[in-house]
Amino acid sequence: MAELRTAVSRLRRELAAHPAEFPDRGIAEDELAALAAMTIDGSPEIPRLRRSLLLIAGAIGSMSALARGLSEVRNAVDLFGEPPRG
Repeated sequence: MAELRTAVSRLRRELAAHPAEFPDRGIAEDELAALAAMTIDGSPEIPRLRRSLLLIAGAIGSMSALARGLSEVRNAVDLFGEPPRG
């Protein structure tokens, strides 16, 4: 959980400092806020984590300046394992 909290916080700061405006910035900001809230609650739902990650990746995926931070969030989400099938 600590790794996810750290990665989300870092990417939120990087996104806030990024000067470029882009159409899906609000989506990325909202989903990062949702991820941050999940880290406070302590027991995030894996499908929700993955959904947020996909939305964030779709929103900022083409922003090379944010690629490292996005990768760190993805790696932290991956630590939770696969969502249950079914």
